[in-house]
Amino acid sequence: MVTDEALSHLQADYRLNARLSVEERLRWIIQDRWINYSRADKILTRLAELVCYPPRARMPSVLVFGDSGMGKTHIVEKFIRDHCSGAGPFAGTARVPVACVQMPPYPHEKDFYQELLMSLGTVVPEGLSVVSLRHRVRTLARQLQVRMLVIDEIHAMLQGTFREQRTFLNALRFLANDLRIPLICLGTNEAKQALMTDQQLADRFEAFYLPAWTDDAAFAQLLKSFEAILPLQRPSELWDSKMRKRILSLTDGIMVRICRLLEAASACAIKGGTESIEMEILTDQLANESLVSISERRTRRAVG
Repeated sequence: MVTDEALSHLQADYRLNARLSVEERLRWIIQDRWINYSRADKILTRLAELVCYPPRARMPSVLVFGDSGMGKTHIVEKFIRDHCSGAGPFAGTARVPVACVQMPPYPHEKDFYQELLMSLGTVVPEGLSVVSLRHRVRTLARQLQVRMLVIDEIHAMLQGTFREQRTFLNALRFLANDLRIPLICLGTNEAKQALMTDQQLADRFEAFYLPAWTDDAAFAQLLKSFEAILPLQRPSELWDSKMRKRILSLTDGIMVRICRLLEAASACAIKGGTESIEMEILTDQLANESLVSISERRTRRAVG
């Protein structure tokens, strides 16, 4: 029996996981989970403020942008879980404080309204005009008491012409003004460029940039957070300088790559019986098997 003292490297709530069977721990590793870190906490705090913000003519909004795989969507999913749908003021009514929609592949106003209506749980009849769809969105948003609109992959707007981009941003501005709700836009580094197409709208946005991780105190703290929840029976000391540098060299500091690498390394540690992520586990082969993007990146470097 593994003692609590032997599992002191884990948070108390996660020590039970380290006592599970090998198969159960391997299943746990591949499940989605939340890792606390300071960058995300700042964004979550700001979103929590805005969802309760008193309605006014020009609502403040937020842009979260950075390289693909830096965890933008994951942060917002955490926020939505914490501000999930609930009961409305009348019997039998629903409440959706946070509406979330993925940007369509092309910035067509009609496509956007259809996606938004479906995300709000309603059936969209065929053949409705843009005007009718806009009216349905506004009506339903008020009925559901929507307090915030999240738009993921906002950089996809750049696939349209300049005129189409302006038309789409005008539609967003109208919706935000009419409903008096903040907009939360997520995207890659091109997302800022997309919003700057409409200066009047862009002036409302507070920007949160998520850069790739570097070898600093914040990254060490992130790795400590990982180590504190992974179901391994021995400490790994991921925060150690050599371990940090090795993880960064294999992942380029991209969040999704770090997560996949540590998941794969944890599985190897459990299967191999070491119960600890050691430097020998963090091989190029393991990194290449974790994600196609890591394998492709290393191939390009070798060719170059």
